Amino acid sequence: MPSDIKIPALGESVAGGQIAKWHFKEGDYVKTGDILLTLETDKVAAEVTAETSGVLHIGNQAGDDVEVGGVVGSIDESAAAPAAKAEAAKPAPAAAAPAAAAAPAPAAKAEEKPANVTEFKVVPKPEAAPAPAPAAKAAPAPEGRVTRKKMSPLRKKIADQLVSAQRTAAILTTFNECDMTNVMELRSKLQDSFVKKNGVKLGFMSFFIKAVVEALKAVPQINVRVEGEEIVQQHYFDIGVAVGTERGLIVPVLRDADQKSFADLEKDILGYAAKAKEGKIQVSDLTGGVFTISNGGVYGSLLSTPIINPPQSAILGMHSIQQRPMAINGQVVIRPMMNLALSYDHRVVDGKEAVTFLIRVKDCIENPARMLVGA
Repeated sequence: MPSDIKIPALGESVAGGQIAKWHFKEGDYVKTGDILLTLETDKVAAEVTAETSGVLHIGNQAGDDVEVGGVVGSIDESAAAPAAKAEAAKPAPAAAAPAAAAAPAPAAKAEEKPANVTEFKVVPKPEAAPAPAPAAKAAPAPEGRVTRKKMSPLRKKIADQLVSAQRTAAILTTFNECDMTNVMELRSKLQDSFVKKNGVKLGFMSFFIKAVVEALKAVPQINVRVEGEEIVQQHYFDIGVAVGTERGLIVPVLRDADQKSFADLEKDILGYAAKAKEGKIQVSDLTGGVFTISNGGVYGSLLSTPIINPPQSAILGMHSIQQRPMAINGQVVIRPMMNLALSYDHRVVDGKEAVTFLIRVKDCIENPARMLVGA
């Protein structure tokens, strides 16, 4: 009797999702533990594996919405493994031997020519290749010049969150810029020994995470969230880092960033990047952050107004580093500058607090040695 393929429980509050991809075709033989399909939910991508071996029969197709507990296909356990079919097909090469033996036949015909006939070698004119059939005109797309596709659960979730943030929070953005000279020089000076000791590169993001932690300590009014009519003050520093993936934007959270070294933070970032690429990010990886950092600079963004990640009260936007002329000590010098943007919920964060926070981040980046010694 065929074994049903059911959508397993996917975590709290996840009722279902959308089939993103089948990893096998109809009629393929699958083994216990094989990844059958990838299911996309509004939080994570989950993989459904085979619980038994047999021939796969697909019910729901890629793009279909399915619910937890729903049957999306079956596995016929009574079907033979492909190895048995391969054994039955082995004699086939031997059958080709007689055909090979008959190959000299054309040579025997050549000997039948009369000896007194002068032979003229005539090179036959190659037959003209048949004119290619006129290419069939591509059938017009049903939708004309547009293509429609279903919005994925994650994309719908992102859309709902962004619209909700715009609708429920009083979002305001303040800007500043920071001189990246000292961070870049320190990073270049320490890079070789850092990689040798820790096995990972020292990036800019760990500096900004540390700077944000210092700023949250200096301005705790930023480290709050709104719950109904209450303001909840948070005394921990779980920092989210926005990551763009093929599925959309996700924000994995680096836990207790205040207690971690630069190396620990870089390893956490690389670990999340690998999990995101493999589609193995879990719901627990994305929840509980108190503040988010978004780096649009990796895509070339010069300036932006990032949107708050609810229920957080603020988000920091990093941007491209540009060589710009700056007036320093009465002289014009070229410095690597980065624009910074802090979007905040004006319902609970005042302008003075937001500006003070951003200036503290700027000060930490421009004087990175202070973060290393805790000054």
